[in-house]
Amino acid sequence: MDLTLPLKAEYFDAIKNGTKVEEYRLCSPHWRRRLEHRTFDRVVLTLGYPRKGDESRRLVLPWRGMRVTTITHSHFGPAPVLVYAIRVAPETPLNPDDDYSHAAEDSANKRSLEVRRARGQAWPFPF
Repeated sequence: MDLTLPLKAEYFDAIKNGTKVEEYRLCSPHWRRRLEHRTFDRVVLTLGYPRKGDESRRLVLPWRGMRVTTITHSHFGPAPVLVYAIRVAPETPLNPDDDYSHAAEDSANKRSLEVRRARGQAWPFPF
């Protein structure tokens, strides 16, 4: 199964030239349903919503996993937020501290929850 993610030009270009190694999606009920407990073969990154057959606006990469982490980014506002970090980098050695397996998603979620609890933050939404 493919995971298709439409991107803005700045992020698409950064991934294409190798300067952006992760694509982020907010940990929300919507993205949780789309990402967790699923097995992906490939990640299809698109520049906006290209016409059928426009391969110049598509990057097809093998699935290399994802992790749950906390980031601060202007796109999500000034406060730190919990996100899914989907690995979109070329095949490079991983930092041993990063858990991209996400077949081990329970451990990644548990780790993130432990981090949030240690910081005194509540879970961002009820499940």
